[in-house]
Amino acid sequence: MIIVLTGPTGSGKSELAVELAKKIDGEIVNADCFQVYKELYIATAAPNEEMKKAVPHHLYSFVPLTEGYDISRFQSDCRETLKEILSRNKTPIIVGGSGLYIRSALYDYDFSVDTSNIDLSEYEKKDNGDLHRILEELDPEEAKKIHQNNRRRVLRAIAICLAAGESKTSLLSKQNHEPIFPTRFYELSMDREELYPRVEKRVDKMFEMGLLEETLPLIEKYGREAPAFKAIGVKELFPYIDKKATLEETKDLIKLNTRHYIKRQEVFFRYQFKLKEVSSLEEIISDLKNI
Repeated sequence: MIIVLTGPTGSGKSELAVELAKKIDGEIVNADCFQVYKELYIATAAPNEEMKKAVPHHLYSFVPLTEGYDISRFQSDCRETLKEILSRNKTPIIVGGSGLYIRSALYDYDFSVDTSNIDLSEYEKKDNGDLHRILEELDPEEAKKIHQNNRRRVLRAIAICLAAGESKTSLLSKQNHEPIFPTRFYELSMDREELYPRVEKRVDKMFEMGLLEETLPLIEKYGREAPAFKAIGVKELFPYIDKKATLEETKDLIKLNTRHYIKRQEVFFRYQFKLKEVSSLEEIISDLKNI
């Protein structure tokens, strides 16, 4: 069996996953789209060395910062890793908040629609609200799953509709809707009243730990276009570097963007997975005993 432990950014998934792995002889597999990158540890909240020594971790910090890493490559890497762990009679524990990455690894997720020739220039001129309303007309069900501020995913969904001549929902209806591996899904849940203050403290701690000292030399070395620098906690530094924002304004922007990301995560998780909400290790262990 495979265990998925997901939940919003800052909820404590990584720490809980380590404790769970110790209890059930498990190994942790990353499902965070930015923790795959090398060198960028503080901004992505990558597991520290102590956590990695406690239990095996896979698919962390192995992609160069300047290299693109997409969902189809993750699907291949993750499935290969899952099979290897299972072959040793260990339990893979997929941990992360990148819902599409999790779905691609575990479901019959098809990447065959070629959108490379679709001209989205007219759509790219529209604001987020108008763009989302267009998706609602093309694919109402998919529109429910994507927050209007997630502009990249909205554009991608529109491109699929235009390229395939049918909605993404229609395409997915032809695929298998059960995971390709026996899987148990858990969401580490937390009220926003508790989560948001945790996120704010986490951002402050990132700066205390040396976010600027780690990241600014990397930006100078690799330039601003490195794919990894789209991560929250990095892209907000550019106005600060250009002296267009103060340090406090930069911190506030990271906190704001993190809260927005959490809302998008919650929408995705709600519609994509059959999740059991948990708040502790004991709840997971108890549930696993009843399977």
